[in-house]
Amino acid sequence: MGLFGGTFDPVHFGHLRLAEESIGHLGLGRVRWIPAGQPPHRGMPQVTAAQRLEMVLRSTAENDHFSVDPSEVDTAEPSYTVHTLERLRRELGAEQSLVLLVGADAFAGLSSWYRWRDLFALAHIAVSHRPGFPVEVASLPHELATEFNDRRQADAACLKASPAGSVVTFAMTQLAISATQIRKLLSNGLSARYLLPDSVLDYINLHQLYKK
Repeated sequence: MGLFGGTFDPVHFGHLRLAEESIGHLGLGRVRWIPAGQPPHRGMPQVTAAQRLEMVLRSTAENDHFSVDPSEVDTAEPSYTVHTLERLRRELGAEQSLVLLVGADAFAGLSSWYRWRDLFALAHIAVSHRPGFPVEVASLPHELATEFNDRRQADAACLKASPAGSVVTFAMTQLAISATQIRKLLSNGLSARYLLPDSVLDYINLHQLYKK
């Protein structure tokens, strides 16, 4: 099972392609999306957690390989990844293979996450990167680079062999789309069409989200 957490403020085609391509590259059976309720690594989102959850639900509804976990939205506690993984371990058991999906930029900052070393005992980590631009070990903090070198596996088949502990990388189609870009366009009254699903854009327009 792939696990894809994030603020999704708002969800867009870059998020959807990462989740979709991870299934093929990593041999995942499904991807569980986990919108953060109270993201601890950034300021509060411009819209409510319930609204971000609804946008993720709309964007993933037609993909049978996607499911959405609302648990982080339903709590007032900060959405620390390690706590999320501990909860999923209690729910799914110790033997389920879990694969945490992260982008290369997010992975580079992993050593600043709360209890980051504990993540490896709870899940594998799969790092997506631009084609032709693999993860640069030399640019990682020393402690993270050491973990990366010690845990990296070239064959994604390793993800099925154990429940946690490995790091794999995969190249995904590069889409130069960001939630920041979308929010700026909407704030300035400009079109964000073709950057995110129409169902999400319709919801944004209906509720006048991200407007000045």
